[in-house]
This record gives sequence, C-alpha cells and structure tokens, in this order.
Amino acid sequence: MKPRVIVTRKWPAAVEQVLAERFDTTLNAGDIPFTATQLKAALLNFDAVLPTVSDKLPAEVFPEEQPRAKIIGNFGVGFSHIDVETAKRRGIVVTNTPGVLTDCTADIAMSLLLAVARRTGEGERQLRAGEWQGWCPTHMIGAKVTGKTIGIIGMGRIGKAMARRAHFGFGMKVIFFNRSRVDDEETRAMGATQLPSIEAVLEQADFVSLHCPGGAENRNLINAERLAHMKKSAFLINTARGDVVDETALADALESGVIAGAGLDVFAQEPQVPERLTRLENTVLLPHLGSATEETRVAMGMKVVDNITAFFAGEAIPDRVV
Repeated sequence: MKPRVIVTRKWPAAVEQVLAERFDTTLNAGDIPFTATQLKAALLNFDAVLPTVSDKLPAEVFPEEQPRAKIIGNFGVGFSHIDVETAKRRGIVVTNTPGVLTDCTADIAMSLLLAVARRTGEGERQLRAGEWQGWCPTHMIGAKVTGKTIGIIGMGRIGKAMARRAHFGFGMKVIFFNRSRVDDEETRAMGATQLPSIEAVLEQADFVSLHCPGGAENRNLINAERLAHMKKSAFLINTARGDVVDETALADALESGVIAGAGLDVFAQEPQVPERLTRLENTVLLPHLGSATEETRVAMGMKVVDNITAFFAGEAIPDRVV
C-alpha cells in the first residue's frame, strides 16, 4: 500500500500531481489553513504530514498517543514553527527545503531595500490617490543606495546572495555578523568584513538586512536596545522570520526617528500585522513574498517530494533537520 500523505495547504499543481501519483495523497483544494485540532488529527492518521510555515506545530499539537506520522516534510527553509525536539522524541523525522529559494528571497530583500530608501511605495500611493502635484526639486527626497554600507546579520546562503546583489550591483561595502567564522572565496571576492558583534554591524551600516533563523534563540534579536545602536539615517530589512524583530520596539523606533525606515516581508504573528506599522509611511510591507515565484515554489515542493520519497524508500534523506 502507498503511504498516506496529507498536504496542509494548496501547493503548485505540478507538485500536487507528483504527490498524487506516488502516494495516497489528501490535498487541501480549498487552501483553508488547518486548525490545531486538524493538525493533531493529521499526525494521528497519516504517514506523512506536509506543512508550511503558516502551520504551527508546537508540542501540544503532537498527540499523546503514538502518532502514525513518521515524517514531517516542511515546505520551507525555516522550521521554527515546528517543535523539532518534540518531533524527535516522538520518533518523527523533520525535513526542510534549503537552497532553492535563495535567489528569490534575496531579490525581495533587495526590492525592499530599494523601495524603502527611495520611498517608492509612498510615491505610488500618492500618485494613485491623485495627490501628486508634479515634479519639484524637494519632492519625496529619499536616501541614496549606491556606495553605502550594508550590514548582513546571518551570512548563510541568502545572506551571501543579498550581499552579492548589494556589492556587485550597487557598489556597496559589505559588513556582516555570523555566529561562526565565515572566510571563503565568495566573501573575499566581495571584500566583506566580519565584525565581532551584531552591535558593531548596526553602528556602521546604512542598511541592515536580516538573514538569520527564527525561533527561541533569535526571538526579538533586534530589540529596542539594538535598534538604538543603528544610525538615525539607517534602514532595517527583514526577510528572515518575523519573530527575529521586536515589532513593538521597531514601531517605537520608526515613530520617534531612532531609525529612518524599515522594509518587512515577514511578521511575528502572520497574517496579522501590527497596525502601528501599517500606519507609517517610512515602512514598506509585503505579504511574505520572498519565495513567491513559480519556479521557486515548484522547486520547494519537489524538494519535499524528494525527501519523503527517500524516507519511505529507506534511503538517505537529502534535507533532514532531525
């Protein structure tokens, strides 16, 4: 018999077709997010559960009785929404989808940087509202990007991709913080400088771009104290995870002029976005579009397919987290 697999959200049709061919697959045609009760039932009744970053799987969602599920094939790189330690204790493998969304996420990060610096969102809103009075020398003055300093927090795949765009595309100086030492041909080619602390990066950077994992270790990594280390003319860009930033502290900093602006693609309690952030003109806010291209979303789905196919075949799992 084919393993029973359940997909918690609607995935690209090409991926769903492959899943249906290989497994006894239950799809979510209506794309209605699962409740905690439904997620618990999925773990009890299916051999594989395929969630996304919008599905919260804390310890209490794992059933007390032994779950039928033996693998959680996560659609996404980040897995802070899954209690991986509980999964491990219950004998459930967890996988993710690294690598395939690097470029598109870096593209969105660069888009946010440019948009908030040059006030393009603000300008489009003004134009669409019929409020533009025509060109003048002092209208909607923004910040220059070319030649400035970008600070990367988390110099992994996406952090490096963002640094490449900034350095080779806009002549930006690259500084970065990473927990482990990074010294390779790619960073040397950019002349990137690793600094000893997050604070050191914040103090020197004109733009700070976050590319670190979410979850308990990094929750509120960027808080009021650290925002105060940034230049008043600096901008914060977040395409990592929403919980990396203390959103209340960020709103305070933006309202009081501690920093100049922020570009955000992720939020701590998605899809809820703090109203204070939505009211500010010095923010650019996107609905988690980092990996939202056809090529990337299909590639992510196929990564999940490869992971669970290998698992059920008793082969080495390409992207095992635990």
